[in-house]
Amino acid sequence: MKTHTAPRIGVVGVGYWGSKHVRVLHALERVSSVVVIDPRQERLDALTRTFPSVQAFTSLEAALPAVDAVIVATPPTTHVPIALAAIAAGKHVLVEKPLATTSDDAQRLIDAAAERDVLLMVGHTFEHNSAVWRLRDLVHSGELGDLYYLDSARLNLGLYQPDVNVLWDLAPHDVSIANLLLGRLPSSVQAWGSIHANRRFEDVVYLRMSYDEMGVSANIHVSWLDPCKVRRVTVVGSRKMAVYNDLATDERVRIHDKSVSVPAVDGDLSQPPTSYRYGDIVAPFVPADEPLAVQEDHFVDCIATGAPCRTDGRNGLAVVQVLEAAQTSLRTGRRIRLDESAEVRRSLNGSLTGVAR
Repeated sequence: MKTHTAPRIGVVGVGYWGSKHVRVLHALERVSSVVVIDPRQERLDALTRTFPSVQAFTSLEAALPAVDAVIVATPPTTHVPIALAAIAAGKHVLVEKPLATTSDDAQRLIDAAAERDVLLMVGHTFEHNSAVWRLRDLVHSGELGDLYYLDSARLNLGLYQPDVNVLWDLAPHDVSIANLLLGRLPSSVQAWGSIHANRRFEDVVYLRMSYDEMGVSANIHVSWLDPCKVRRVTVVGSRKMAVYNDLATDERVRIHDKSVSVPAVDGDLSQPPTSYRYGDIVAPFVPADEPLAVQEDHFVDCIATGAPCRTDGRNGLAVVQVLEAAQTSLRTGRRIRLDESAEVRRSLNGSLTGVAR
């Protein structure tokens, strides 16, 4: 369903991340008005002081007549009921990551949006990041050679979430990046985690995603309990290696012309590779566009034109399927194939310990 006039967009939940949505939307010329929705009056007051033109409501129900689309930036376990309410009212919806906390609920959102003929988009911000797309180009062009593995680290001290563990909070970014770079879902996942400062949820998790068709693995480390803030993705190939450091002020992507030479003939397998090759380090130009602004502009464009979203409901479901399987692996200690039925995963997992119910 197209919207021919500039849309009115509401942001539900205007805490740390929701307030960033408000800032970006307020700067977009193609948005006619911004509406903020939050039960906490102090949050609304703070935003209306900063952006006097915004309308403020304490409930979604009261705000619905004033909006054409809604961005859901509330805690993960509240995404589905809020999004369903907006969809039922015929509003386009962008849901922050993760789209839902179960694949069944993600599918419910997809079905509801299709039935009402409205847009459903998920906030996988890094899929709107020019540095990530530069990595994708390197992988798909073959410049790195045969792909060996991906490694991703997303670490910091906090922010602890009230309703999900660190897997569901931080790993959606890296799962979506890996799926974008490799162009598919993993065949299986295995996760290890531990509970330290948070007595309820894992605050440190390691996740291995196996892409069996390609012979490639993606290793993800996420933590709320690390002294150093790290946002890094490394892609290792047979010819070159690339590192994306999201915290770098410049040279966010570096291509290392380094590789290991493997003996041409079989020899003593106990011996290391015969030689190492060291070449130049190249930092290609990467546009400095703010990914959140690119995402919001894409959302507005899709509303106006009816074009499909880059990160649509199916994209969100794919990431939720990986996270759900990883949560089952955390619970059971075993590798979980993504083609195992939801019923099997539920019987293995019991209650989902990574998500508050």
